[in-house]
Amino acid sequence: MKFGEFMAKLRAGVPHAVLLAGEEPYYIEKAEKAILAALFPDGAEQAEAVQYLERDPSPYELASLLETVPFLSEKSVLVLRDTGLFREKKSAAESDAPKGKAKDKEMERLLAALSDMPETNYVIFESRAKADKRKKLTKALEKVGAVLDAEPERPWTIEPWLRGKLAEMGRSFDREASAYFMNAVSVMKTISLSFLAQELEKLALYTDAKRFTRADLERAFSSVPEISGFALHDAVSARDVKKALSVLEREIRDGTYLPLILAGLVRHVRQLWQAKLLMARGVHGKALGQPLELNPYVAEKLGRAAQTFDEDTLRAAFLELADADYLLKTGQAGPELLEHAVILLCGRVAAA
Repeated sequence: MKFGEFMAKLRAGVPHAVLLAGEEPYYIEKAEKAILAALFPDGAEQAEAVQYLERDPSPYELASLLETVPFLSEKSVLVLRDTGLFREKKSAAESDAPKGKAKDKEMERLLAALSDMPETNYVIFESRAKADKRKKLTKALEKVGAVLDAEPERPWTIEPWLRGKLAEMGRSFDREASAYFMNAVSVMKTISLSFLAQELEKLALYTDAKRFTRADLERAFSSVPEISGFALHDAVSARDVKKALSVLEREIRDGTYLPLILAGLVRHVRQLWQAKLLMARGVHGKALGQPLELNPYVAEKLGRAAQTFDEDTLRAAFLELADADYLLKTGQAGPELLEHAVILLCGRVAAA
């Protein structure tokens, strides 16, 4: 289940067996904290009651731990960090296929222990990889407990997380800040919720304003290389050659690595070209979001910009930038190649 659904289930009561699995550590960490807070509201006895395991015990050892009633505390919580018990097996030898009667009996005992844990006992399995839903152990957890699918967020799925985070902080975005944020996550190679949460929390420390502005976010994300080219891409999309060259000159003057500027331009041209082709096939507006792997609002804006370009110009610019990539990296040319590509992109407007 997704994070929101999982948290709603916790509010109804903490299951005795929980699996937190997926590639987004932010959700796993938040879920673990929420579980422990629910089990120990005042923090009392938590240190004595919680046992962390950094390696997987055998199924027999794990079953014994799950069955053991605590003596020194009212609850016993076992946390298996980075467990491999639920990961997809890469070969037949690693599968759930029988490995002998002894191994079968160990697994049967573990499955039985999970389905009949003492009221005092809880277990939290944590895996930084997606759980294999075909495994017997995963199916047992889904049946008797709860399984969190901590999947990474994508540009077109991040809005619910953002709304929740801002509400938690008692803050909001103005219109320009919201557009900037969606553009920012759309160019990040990997969306790290921990990083985004940290940057938003830093902003809250530096300003008392309840509403963040675009300028606030620009300061917060200035260290992220992928985001530095926003102004240039916006100017190219607007076919404003004077502004685009001015921004490019400033980027070069500020010491931005030329191949980094080029990579951003290549990505932007590719997206404009893809949007152009998708619209020719009848995909328009926010529907461009998923095929372009962009937030729907960002994709809609990109689509409007793509309508002003003709395909020949985008193809020529893309090929020219590809040549520039080699020439820049081998030291055979300089920023004039980028300037020429920008002029080419802004020069010819598509026929209506």
